[in-house]
Amino acid sequence: MINDIFSYLLKYIGTLELTFNWSDFIQILFLAGLLLFLYKKFIKNTSSEKFVKGILILVCVWFFSEVLMRIDLKIIGMFLKAIVTLVSLSLIVIFQPELRRFLGFLGQVDFVTKLFNSNNNKPKVQKIDVVKELIESVKFLSKSHTGALIVFQSDLSNTYTDVGTILNADLSTELVLTIFHPNTPLHDGAVVINGDKIISAGVLLPLTEDPKLSWKYGTRHRAAIGMSEVSDAACLVVSEETGDVSIAIDGSLKKYDDLVTLKSDLENILGYKEQVDDDKRTIFKINNFMTIKKTPDKH
Repeated sequence: MINDIFSYLLKYIGTLELTFNWSDFIQILFLAGLLLFLYKKFIKNTSSEKFVKGILILVCVWFFSEVLMRIDLKIIGMFLKAIVTLVSLSLIVIFQPELRRFLGFLGQVDFVTKLFNSNNNKPKVQKIDVVKELIESVKFLSKSHTGALIVFQSDLSNTYTDVGTILNADLSTELVLTIFHPNTPLHDGAVVINGDKIISAGVLLPLTEDPKLSWKYGTRHRAAIGMSEVSDAACLVVSEETGDVSIAIDGSLKKYDDLVTLKSDLENILGYKEQVDDDKRTIFKINNFMTIKKTPDKH
């Protein structure tokens, strides 16, 4: 059977005119460039990409059915050709709305302009105001006395994300409030934020073992301090009992009485402010993170 297939292919190639000139070469380049342009413009990284791959498979099956029919395997060949024909006709019915939109696009007056203007077809990605979303979240959480624990970390290798639930979702006030709602499964753990993404939720953090820590601090505060002791992370805590807002950095806990100071420190933590004062030291091992003024140790 394999010999018959090769014999048919060689015979078919022999019937072709193999003359080749510069005109044919230019036409091939033009068609290849046009198909590549249309693929990158309308098909790549879209839901239609799988559809195009399916059409290519149908073409290959149709060609294979022709080969089978030429080598006297007519029943199998006709069966495959009938399948291809049936699927091709059904595609017209299934993708009727898409074909209608495509024909409508071709009928537009500014069709050529839209075709070559890449900005019109790319979805506009709205930049997330991370600090604003966090401040709005903290404002509601503090007012409603909803406990929360948020970890800001650029190096995720030292984060206990395997214990939590991976999200990789865009940061938003609604999502943060939903996660920390008392009736949700993830509200007891910590949320890990990297840039403008919520990487994971329900994360369990190591508790601090500092014996001098006051008894008034609960599990969330101890976890925030413990995480800041073993990593370069900053941990924001909202107390469930009092609604107080604090940030743990480098094993120390700072309480905030107003949102203005909290907003300023969050901008430093997320790298939105440049560090220029010489009397300040960097809390994190990486650059452009939050700084605090040097204070003498008190005994």
